[in-house]
Amino acid sequence: MSTNLNCIAVDDEPVALSIIKKYCDRLGNISLTTYTNPEVALQKVLVEKPDIVFLDIEMNGITGLEMARRIPEGICIIFTTAYANYALEGFEVNAVDFLHKPFFYQRFVKAVKKAEEWIKMRKVIYNANKPERLITIKSDYKNVTVSVDNIVYVESMDNYVKIHCADNSQITSQISLKKMEEMLPEKEFMRVHKSYLVSINKIEHYTKQSIKLRGYDTEIPIGRFYGIKLADFLKDKLKHVIGLSE
Repeated sequence: MSTNLNCIAVDDEPVALSIIKKYCDRLGNISLTTYTNPEVALQKVLVEKPDIVFLDIEMNGITGLEMARRIPEGICIIFTTAYANYALEGFEVNAVDFLHKPFFYQRFVKAVKKAEEWIKMRKVIYNANKPERLITIKSDYKNVTVSVDNIVYVESMDNYVKIHCADNSQITSQISLKKMEEMLPEKEFMRVHKSYLVSINKIEHYTKQSIKLRGYDTEIPIGRFYGIKLADFLKDKLKHVIGLSE
């Protein structure tokens, strides 16, 4: 595998999930979370926006086809099912591939590679049509232009900040974290600690104590006050996406 992929697998049979987990571990560079409850899985998909969802079709609660229709179109779907008669319906909801159980490792690899190409193509199309958002900061006595979409998190270090970017570059600037927060879109970046500002869209998962950002091993600590704010924000975001009410 040439890129890191964040994936979710949904199947009400634990044995089927264990096979997908084993194949992902063998491939490498795949972060996989598994769910046997499709309703819970759907909420996680809507919040975390994984690269790929491996999705069974016949499940308790909602079917995989119903779930697929509620998943945003930018997320790649690979169906995994024992029922070949669903193949046509699967492709009608824009699934990238259809794995007929029992499937073997080489067939799984082929599906993941196809998904990887699909993801790359969508990124090319998206970036070609999206105006680049830039900010300018002073670094080492020079004005440096930084793409907002490239920023993963910002770390406060004494009297300056360090900007950590998705392309693995780091930029330091002698400004405050508060000033940096004011420069970035408030709906996309959030202060989670007195020393950290993170990109909401790059959160892989979080607990009450820390945040794991996609593509980074370092866990970002969460301050107690900021943790309440973060939880409320993500709860409201989820309600907006799936239309929940109090």
